[in-house]
Amino acid sequence: MSMQNTEKLKEMISASDNIVFFGGAGVSTESGIPDFRSEKGIYNTVHKYGCSPETILSHSFFMRKPEIFYDFYKTTMIYEDAEPNEAHKALARLEKMGKLKAVVTQNIDGLHQKAGSEKVYELHGSVLRNYCMKCRKPYSLADIMAQEGVPRCPECGGMIKPDVVLYEEGLDDWQIRQSVKAISEADVLIVGGTSLNVYPAAGFINYYKGNKLVLINMSETPYDRHADLLIHDSIGKVLKYCVE
Repeated sequence: MSMQNTEKLKEMISASDNIVFFGGAGVSTESGIPDFRSEKGIYNTVHKYGCSPETILSHSFFMRKPEIFYDFYKTTMIYEDAEPNEAHKALARLEKMGKLKAVVTQNIDGLHQKAGSEKVYELHGSVLRNYCMKCRKPYSLADIMAQEGVPRCPECGGMIKPDVVLYEEGLDDWQIRQSVKAISEADVLIVGGTSLNVYPAAGFINYYKGNKLVLINMSETPYDRHADLLIHDSIGKVLKYCVE
């Protein structure tokens, strides 16, 4: 662990009560959920469908070939046994201490809430929420996993859709507004576990107006040169150390 910069982060956290965390897929890899674009990521390991995962996870493909979409989605995107890791737990602890004001996440796994975080803005939705496209009745993840193939609403027969943002779909306006507000008002912005290559979400950190931008990631990002503090290490290990 990069101790010098980690100690600096610990001092920042200790001195602030207006911290916002912005995270991506790398936050959940330590819970056994693979990321998307790394060498061992989902997008580089799934080829049996004859088209790219980006294509399968698009709105038009979902509507056109829901059987293939759901086969990919259920076998590749869902990790029902995943548990919060040290990063999720540390962030939940910081919120309870009154220091962390919000988590803005690109993840759809619900692990921040499972760890105890309450103020979580989910830019890309959540696999835990699902709804009938016809009558709008809500369904749980267990409900759709219990059905073979394409899940249907028992009430009206409509197709059930995960409440996740697919390619070709826009982000939720309320989630955008709340995320931008939290980031723009933050004293310390900690960005972790994200390549900062996926837009529009990656552009959200441009709303930060302070001088304590912290980037924690295993690999380099396009924003490294803009960081006030840069740590290339395990986000779970770093945050656990800083909160203990």
